[in-house]
Amino acid sequence: MRSFGSDNNSGVHPRIMKALLEANVDHTIAYGDDKWTAEAAGLISELLGNREIDPYFMFNGTGANVVALEACTLPFHSILCATTAHIAVDECGAPVKMTGASLKEIPTPDGKLTPELIIPHLHGFGFEHHSQPKVIAISQTTELGTAYTTEELKALAQLAHKHDMYLFVDGTRIANACAFLNVSLKEMTVDCGVDIFTLGGTKNGLMFGEALVPLRKELSENIKYYRKQTTQLYSKMRYISAQFIPYLNENIWMLNAEKSNKAAQKLYSEMVNIKGVEITQPVESNALFFILPKEITDKLRERYFFYDWDESRNEMRLVCSWDTTEEDIYNFIDYLKRITENN
Repeated sequence: MRSFGSDNNSGVHPRIMKALLEANVDHTIAYGDDKWTAEAAGLISELLGNREIDPYFMFNGTGANVVALEACTLPFHSILCATTAHIAVDECGAPVKMTGASLKEIPTPDGKLTPELIIPHLHGFGFEHHSQPKVIAISQTTELGTAYTTEELKALAQLAHKHDMYLFVDGTRIANACAFLNVSLKEMTVDCGVDIFTLGGTKNGLMFGEALVPLRKELSENIKYYRKQTTQLYSKMRYISAQFIPYLNENIWMLNAEKSNKAAQKLYSEMVNIKGVEITQPVESNALFFILPKEITDKLRERYFFYDWDESRNEMRLVCSWDTTEEDIYNFIDYLKRITENN
């Protein structure tokens, strides 16, 4: 079923599938001591302009987020994030359970944290009765599909470092942000002062797998132990890392993100002209948020799968994928026009 439910719903890019088959030969050393993992790690280091960077490959986004936050915190710390953040909403409490640190959720109109929103929460330092702020955690792109500019990232990093804190970027869709802003991965992370981030793959054409990239030595020291404890150390690591070789080497990560972003822009350009449709967020990636009367969205669900976002006002989310076609978009738009005109 073709839908706009999630970029998790799409299949695997053919070149990535070929890479998996190419890696499926003979025997090799397990747990990442193989040539594919070494090559993939080297490609990430090259993209970031630093051979000393040591990426860690993991199964999924939640696992990578948890390991990143474990590397940054002790149980008496707190993690500041948007109320819409994936770590706050969609990870079943895993970050709190696994780190012991508390989450401080900050309301935002567009999913983006700013220094002005964060500063009121930066208090209690050195006071033993309060959890100690230690991490500013953001999603790039946000859960509302918006993208932090490099200037916004630099401002958050400067604020974090001023208070001896870390800036963590959940980059499950960081490729979409790079494509939208036309910046490199290095410009988005290293050059902005990001301390640790994840590089997503699952939502952008891979079968499975994310890379966790620490950019400060002290954050890298214990990640291998946290990865093992959180069951993210894959014995047959080559099947994760082998995907990242063409993904990065052949620029698939960027090409796929450009495709899904372009599809979302096309979808937006069609939907904005349909009577009664209210677009609620800027379309800066591959996601689109909209409001329609419930009777219309109920009818729309008879043919298409998508998620509610804010049920109180019947706000819905549509997500385009690397393989979303113009036919997918026009079929959806034609049906949406028909049911709105007949209502």
